[in-house]
Amino acid sequence: MSPHWDDTIVALSTPAGVGALAVLRISGPHAFPVLEKICPRSQAGERPGHTAFLGKLEIDGRLLDEALVTIFRGPKSFTGEDVVELSLHGSPYIVQEAVKLCLSAGCRLAKPGEFTQRAFLNRKLDLAQAEAVGDLIASESEAAHRAAIHQLKGGLSKEIQKLRQDLIDFTALIELELDFSEEDVEFADRSRLLALIDQIQQHIGTLLHSFSTGQAVKNGIPVVIAGPPNAGKSTLLNALLQEEKAIVSPIAGTTRDVIEDILVLEGITFRFVDTAGLRQTEDLVESIGIAKTREMLDKAAFVLLLQAPESGQAEVEDIEKEIRARGLPFLKVFTKEDIRKATGEGFSISAKTGSGIDALKKEIVARSVDKTMLQSETSLITNLRHYQALKETQKSLVQVQEALHQGLSGDLLATDIREALFHLGSITGAITVEEVLGSIFSRFCIGK
Repeated sequence: MSPHWDDTIVALSTPAGVGALAVLRISGPHAFPVLEKICPRSQAGERPGHTAFLGKLEIDGRLLDEALVTIFRGPKSFTGEDVVELSLHGSPYIVQEAVKLCLSAGCRLAKPGEFTQRAFLNRKLDLAQAEAVGDLIASESEAAHRAAIHQLKGGLSKEIQKLRQDLIDFTALIELELDFSEEDVEFADRSRLLALIDQIQQHIGTLLHSFSTGQAVKNGIPVVIAGPPNAGKSTLLNALLQEEKAIVSPIAGTTRDVIEDILVLEGITFRFVDTAGLRQTEDLVESIGIAKTREMLDKAAFVLLLQAPESGQAEVEDIEKEIRARGLPFLKVFTKEDIRKATGEGFSISAKTGSGIDALKKEIVARSVDKTMLQSETSLITNLRHYQALKETQKSLVQVQEALHQGLSGDLLATDIREALFHLGSITGAITVEEVLGSIFSRFCIGK
């Protein structure tokens, strides 16, 4: 009977049936002994790292599959451990039997995110970089991909580490003062510390300010198409998506529910939402749709306010007041240009002929995204956990500033600085809590 090693894991990195190939990953100190069991003539233990060869998987001497086997010797691997990757034919039967072979050879199934978690624990990645792996896999646009790559390469980590190191250097001087408390000496220049705290606060403020852009890049920017009934909202959605997504009818009140779809413009994901026309109605079903429209307005980042030639001016003004009351940026769009030229501030389009649609797309990007922030070398905060840690850091540093202005003792200063260091360190994993790790990696897919 084969031994069972809890420290050696196996998982599919590419599920069976997705394509012509499936990738099976094995990681742990017994990865090579497992390989030698499932590929009896592989001589895995004698092969150098970063090499590939043709391996024959066998079940009781019967050939299961011929696989491309790649060997990575720890610590020069993704996880920092010995790693074997097998590129198998994507047959569900082959993959199922290959996994069973690995389990019978002593592996156990990997938990969600366990490969990336091992990379973190073996110091191949810090925590922010490990989270970027998940963001990279989930990226749906060029901007989301670029933000994830920047974080994976350590862009955010370097900024956080620099802020921490500056604080640590001063904390060391303050701690030294405490050792000589009876001699009443001062090693840490309070004015320099105050200037440093101001500088760090400015940097953190910039990072916090980037969160709205980061969330938009990561999750998509919700754009609500609003207006009175029959203003052309569904027609515009179809024109933007270039497909018949929404039902179009000359009968007012056709849209009874929200219809949402994704469109990538200039490398940025937008989530366009077609809504029921806002008006007073006795129709129960339509009124439910109007209530949902208002719910979507509460979640919107940007609004397209549509007005057709037949739209009542009072209706449009009431909707505009409602949008303004929510503090939402919006763009007024005059529809059905092919019927009548509109006058006033806004965009004039014809979804029927396509006139003005391309210009409208460019204007939506220009008005709803801070492109200077996207092009900046400063990191974008895309993760709520990072945002919350920075907010807590900011609070601790405010306490340090107040203590400095009040001339409080070094031990009180040191306590507040340590708290700020803790929150900063939690971003990169310099300081970790077991529950936080479990929450982060449990959201990863199996095989990563």
